[in-house]
Amino acid sequence: MSKQTHRYQRRRVFRSYFGIVFSVSLILFVVGVLSLLVLNARQVSQHVKEQVVLTIFIDDNAKEVEVNQLETMLKLAAFTRSVAYISKEQAATEHSADIGEDFMDFLGYNPLKDAIDLRLKGDYVTTHRVDSISAFLAEKPFVSELVFDRPLVNLLNENIERARLLLLACCFFFLALSIILIHNSIRLSIYAKRMIIKTMQLVGARKRFIRRPFIRTYLLLGMISALIACLGVWALVANAQTYLPGIDLLMNPQTLLISFIGVFLLSMLISSISASWATQRYLNLKTQSLY
Repeated sequence: MSKQTHRYQRRRVFRSYFGIVFSVSLILFVVGVLSLLVLNARQVSQHVKEQVVLTIFIDDNAKEVEVNQLETMLKLAAFTRSVAYISKEQAATEHSADIGEDFMDFLGYNPLKDAIDLRLKGDYVTTHRVDSISAFLAEKPFVSELVFDRPLVNLLNENIERARLLLLACCFFFLALSIILIHNSIRLSIYAKRMIIKTMQLVGARKRFIRRPFIRTYLLLGMISALIACLGVWALVANAQTYLPGIDLLMNPQTLLISFIGVFLLSMLISSISASWATQRYLNLKTQSLY
């Protein structure tokens, strides 16, 4: 009979610990994903901004040396991300492929111009800065026209700022939620052991001696939960590359390491403090108040 009771108690403790690890792991998984997004928010926004192209159309009478000098100057400029020269012949070929027929057969000549596609660094993709760069390039006598999508630049800057604020708000919300849920899970688990805690105290055990095994146990459970959550975040980001090619921005080893360390520290801190607080609460209660 005693063996059956012992097995039942072991299964009960295991289910209790399993429930805590499972629930805490889910919470930390969400926190880990959000922290990864927050840490990479700037890098992602920079990547999106750098897709904007400023097209510089070259006059037909421009000398080759002038175009080469302009291309070299742009490659060395502080605002440049990349430079690509597109000849009128290459542009005609690409345009014909897009529309499915050779438009030069109808016109009899190529109306397109040589062009340079300039991609700016993310910090320079603002309306004011792009206008300044355009004004500087327009001073070149062989530059016939400069084109960029002004509404897109404005929309990008507005939406990126809104997305950053929303992401921060969500991160703080889930951080607070994780603290509350982890604390409540540990508190409920220790509540089931309140009689054991009080019995140990009544037979003369010191409060520090009683608290120590509880803190150690829940600290270990917190570490296991953090490990499971970090593995889940890593697996999610790694497998997401199959469906979202741009997600590789989140695979930065440095930000992954910072996020995982943050998840571990958060889990260990909340687990140890909650276990200590909940145990101390029942140590301070009078015996009749336990029922």
